[in-house]
Amino acid sequence: MKMKLYASVAAVALGTAAQAEQITVFGPWLGPDQEAAEKVLAAFAEASGHDVRYTGSDSFEQQIMIDAEAGSAPNVAVFPQPGLAADMAARGFLTPLKDGTEDWINTNYAAGSSWVDLGTYADEDGNDQLYGFFYKVNLKSLVWYNPENFEDAGYDIPETMEELIALSDQIVADGETPWCIGLGSGGATGWPATDWVEDFMLRTQTTDVYDGWVSNDIPFDDPRIVAAIEEFGAFARNDDYVAGGAGQVASTDFRDSPKGLFSSPPQCYMHRQASFIPAFFPEGTSVGEDADFFYFPAYAEKDLGAPVLGAGTLWAITNENDAAHELIEFLQTPEAHEIWMAEGAFLTPHKGVDTGLFADAPTAKMNDILLSATTFRFDASDLMPGAVGQGTFWSGMVDYTGGADAGEIAAAIQSSWDAAK
Repeated sequence: MKMKLYASVAAVALGTAAQAEQITVFGPWLGPDQEAAEKVLAAFAEASGHDVRYTGSDSFEQQIMIDAEAGSAPNVAVFPQPGLAADMAARGFLTPLKDGTEDWINTNYAAGSSWVDLGTYADEDGNDQLYGFFYKVNLKSLVWYNPENFEDAGYDIPETMEELIALSDQIVADGETPWCIGLGSGGATGWPATDWVEDFMLRTQTTDVYDGWVSNDIPFDDPRIVAAIEEFGAFARNDDYVAGGAGQVASTDFRDSPKGLFSSPPQCYMHRQASFIPAFFPEGTSVGEDADFFYFPAYAEKDLGAPVLGAGTLWAITNENDAAHELIEFLQTPEAHEIWMAEGAFLTPHKGVDTGLFADAPTAKMNDILLSATTFRFDASDLMPGAVGQGTFWSGMVDYTGGADAGEIAAAIQSSWDAAK
């Protein structure tokens, strides 16, 4: 299909390419995401004249390191997690982005400094440099609900955490159950609880505490982290709050847990989960009609702004040529975002996009939450060592929901972190 040549895309390329180059891009996307990525790259190719080739793999994390060590890395790599990019930067496998990119991100991305921080890593000499440009992100700080149930009961959407707790108490007083929570996920059982804890970290502590927790400069059993775990426990360990009682939380599969929103009568009224969860709603459920969502709110009394938890992909230069830098510059144009926005399953912190171009109204509404964020932080468990973030943190939350002491669980997780160093 012939791509539309956008004026600002052409302006990026005008005068920058002395001659056409081949540029290879390697990323994690297959299927529909690969098709969307290739449409974006086709627009860049048309504007620049470069020969752009994308390869996707479900073994990206392993293959990019193999290629880099063999001296055969692609020009640009798309990393699903900052941790691997940081490791590669420290080994000299990444090229810093051009001067001015940091200023552009700070100015044009909502919560811009957060995105700069997430793309900045130490080089071989230990000096911090901007290596990663975030493009295509997702959102975790959401509460899902059934609008018909809310309307029938006369409930309003809470705008603060205090109001959310008050609503939960009101639902209990009305003889109903406010929450459906499930941690089951096969060998990954426990991970949904880590998202709850991460969201509460951002709602009870400043970002420097969150960052110190992620890096383990602040130990896992610090009282501030233990308190965030207990904030989660105030929901998940409260028999009155959870469908089936607290004892069912760990054994309920996370894919089944939101179904209580749609039963008759409803088994619960709210479900906190990321933007992907509608894939597990009953067949035929229409988001925006049968199901809707709101921002998992912050505490008004804490005055910590509107933090958002999420994840996303970052683009980094792994084999430098002029075309690679031009591609990063192209990703700064609104059109580079709008092409994928129209395909669906795409969120962006770019403040300059035409939000009317999103594929559907619910996605546009999610993006409004992202654009309203004062702080964005990446899923903490994904940034921790695997033995912790995908190990003892997961299993520890299962033990905690089963009744174990938060301080003892946190101390055990810290011990596992010490052992992994």
